Amino acid sequence: MANMDINEFREFGRAAIDFVADYLENIRDRDVLPSVEPGYLHDLLPGQLQDAPEDWKTIMEDFKQCILPGLTHWQSPHFHAFYPSQTSYSSIVGETLAAGLGVVGFSWICSPVCTELEVIMMNWLGQLLNLPKTFLNCGEGNGGGIIQGSASESILVAVLAAREQAVRRLKGEHPELTEAEIRGRLVAYTSDQSNSAVEKSGILGAIKMRLLPADDTAILRGSTFIQAVEEDRAAGLFPVICVATLGTTGTCAYDNLEEIGPYCNEHNIWLHIDAAYAGAALCLPEYADLMKGAELADSLNFNLHKWMFVNFDCCAMWFKDAGSVTKSFSVDRIYLQHQFQGHSKAPDYRHWQIQLGRRFRSLKVWITLRTMGAEKIRNLIRFHIQLANRFEEYVRTDDRFEVLCSTLALVCFRLKGDDAQSKQLLENITKRKKVFMIPATYQGKFIIRFMICGIDPQMHDIEYAWDEVRSQADLLLGVDQNRNEVTAKVSSPAPIEPPVFEKATEIGKITESLAGAMLLSNEKAQ
Repeated sequence: MANMDINEFREFGRAAIDFVADYLENIRDRDVLPSVEPGYLHDLLPGQLQDAPEDWKTIMEDFKQCILPGLTHWQSPHFHAFYPSQTSYSSIVGETLAAGLGVVGFSWICSPVCTELEVIMMNWLGQLLNLPKTFLNCGEGNGGGIIQGSASESILVAVLAAREQAVRRLKGEHPELTEAEIRGRLVAYTSDQSNSAVEKSGILGAIKMRLLPADDTAILRGSTFIQAVEEDRAAGLFPVICVATLGTTGTCAYDNLEEIGPYCNEHNIWLHIDAAYAGAALCLPEYADLMKGAELADSLNFNLHKWMFVNFDCCAMWFKDAGSVTKSFSVDRIYLQHQFQGHSKAPDYRHWQIQLGRRFRSLKVWITLRTMGAEKIRNLIRFHIQLANRFEEYVRTDDRFEVLCSTLALVCFRLKGDDAQSKQLLENITKRKKVFMIPATYQGKFIIRFMICGIDPQMHDIEYAWDEVRSQADLLLGVDQNRNEVTAKVSSPAPIEPPVFEKATEIGKITESLAGAMLLSNEKAQ
């Protein structure tokens, strides 16, 4: 290799894996938030690249001294902000192998296994989530799935595909209008509770994105959507797509697909479902009701890197009619063509996405799913929900607090009274850096979101977080620290038996074995 020989690569790789294993195994010992100020790294690193190469050991030391202090520790079980961006040791191994192979799989011929493994994994995942068969490559119709980088990419792809489909149709229906005039009248819809990526997709897709008001429970209802569409039709606009959310960013609410879907189907409006976080819960039979109305969608996505134990970035996206997206995005230069184009089991995924090049993401999905198995995945998701339920129990036993809503592994709570006290409480907790939560609003009130995140969260992490919240509330409200704590905790809580998670020490052994096999193969090839 250009920058180091094979022996240095082995040494550096082992040191890096050992560091990651130690880091994840002991991550609870670190404050979840860093203690740095903006610009800290500019004072530590030189202003320009040096001329001479440096030894990897020196670089590793600088990594610990300069890079590590600036990290927010997303894999810490004390991280309760946003939605999870979880990983697993098997996923890290898969990522390592994919990086070592260096595949750029924009077409089948580039690496047949890269394409075919992705087709198979998308079918595995679709079956695990109990998706309608029309979305699967192995099912009925023209469905199919692809691994995108993120939900943001998936939503943008859906918006762009819907836009191009609509323009083609409307040019035939309105020959009196130029294409520019048609494009200028396009309009899209979503809830005001949807992720910011939806609004951004409207900007990038040059479509007016209407943020429709959700109801008091943060749900977008069919009546609100239909009224908006009818108003726009009367004004001469062309409705194109509705992006519904299954698990909104603020409170994990579910838009009413059964009310929205039929109208979309009847009026040629593309329905996309963003299930970035909550989609993983579809693998649980007890949450099958979340799927009601999903069969009416044209596309949907969920993030494996949120709650399916695959590291970022990895977003699964399905289309009911894969041809609808390939017709919208297909640019087939001569240097991209090959003799196997058009095979149902060998799609050229470059036509399904924004970028041309693509990573071998299906490899880490395959390794993760195989090492965990369907039942272990279900049990871990159930366990995270149980952990959130326990935190909710703690909050409800303290009459200073109220729970506004609780869904899956998310609890939204606040101090009773005006917003000022809850804002101050969250600010005080954040300054201490022991746990990390973020705010949202619900029914006009300021709320604090408590999310189960991190690698291998356990019951003692919930107790740790509640103790931090309770003790800071005591200080804020001037409560005697020696008061009886029985009122602040659930009396005799029933024990929750956690599923067995992977051990941190396994990553070093597995990766060393696999990396060694890869390097030996390379040496023989040379």
